[in-house]
Amino acid sequence: MTRLSVNINKIATLRNSRGGNVPDLIQVAKDCERFGAQGITVHPRPDERHIRYADVYELKKVVTTEFNIEGYPSPDFMKMVFDVQADQVTLVPDPPEAITSSAGWDAKKHFSFLQEVVKAFKDKGIRTSIFMETDEEQIEWAAKTGCDRIELYTEAYATDYPKNKEKAIAPYRKAAEKAFQLGLGLNAGHDLSLNNLEYFANNTKGLLEVSIGHALIADALYLGLENTIQLYLRQLRNAAEL
Repeated sequence: MTRLSVNINKIATLRNSRGGNVPDLIQVAKDCERFGAQGITVHPRPDERHIRYADVYELKKVVTTEFNIEGYPSPDFMKMVFDVQADQVTLVPDPPEAITSSAGWDAKKHFSFLQEVVKAFKDKGIRTSIFMETDEEQIEWAAKTGCDRIELYTEAYATDYPKNKEKAIAPYRKAAEKAFQLGLGLNAGHDLSLNNLEYFANNTKGLLEVSIGHALIADALYLGLENTIQLYLRQLRNAAEL
């Protein structure tokens, strides 16, 4: 079954909007795991507008499942990931001012840089994933860097799913097949939700992990965090059984 990693950035955004420690980010991470999440994802940014670097160090003390840290591999980011020995690092090509991740890497253009960064993480025993779109040539270049996995950027799928789900999934199905042929593990994330997750997981070969934050936390406002995590896990379980 595809694993569920909960991105808790939005919890930190809510906390930071008021100051203090409500909601308690560390307790939420522990609760997510207790409710069945198989990983915790964070994406600290240089301005620390949601997850702070200090949060990452504190989370390392309590996360007992997979700890996945996303971000642009600046020197400060890399030092932090090395310090906490994350289970997985997901390299994202975000400029500092970006509101959210909005594109995958051009792995061909940035090949030398990515190859150097991937080697640095792998030398420390940290599984490395590269955030990618569905272009098969780009996936081939990503594989050449030596990374362990790619994470498919799924915004286009989520946008097109209500209009034509078969058309929406087609490029992702091909990208997943290409990753499988190249020996790459496959993750996915961005705008996956209770509406579109099961179909995506059922039609994406070798999908190991999804990272979901915004939709899951929004659902939890109505449904409760424990129930919401169970509903997302049910979607993944249903996909595995089809």
